[in-house]
Amino acid sequence: MKRVSILSSGNVMKNAGRALIEVGFIIFLFYSNLLMGEFERSGMGQKRGMAWAIHDILTRTNFEIALAAGLVGYVLFEYLRKRF
Repeated sequence: MKRVSILSSGNVMKNAGRALIEVGFIIFLFYSNLLMGEFERSGMGQKRGMAWAIHDILTRTNFEIALAAGLVGYVLFEYLRKRF
């Protein structure tokens, strides 16, 4: 009987791809929420335009927050997916 490793290259690539997609989607949602806020809450996006709004939200701090939220979200969803 042939033993199948859990860490075979196919499974690792599949899981890494899945994680990348899920974290990327959470980051996308974070940035889209920030962009909507520039036009709705502060109103500066309406006055200064789309290019200004995008430049205003694309900062290192926002990326670090988005990445942390994406990783926490991924871990949480994986936990819930395995539990239920």
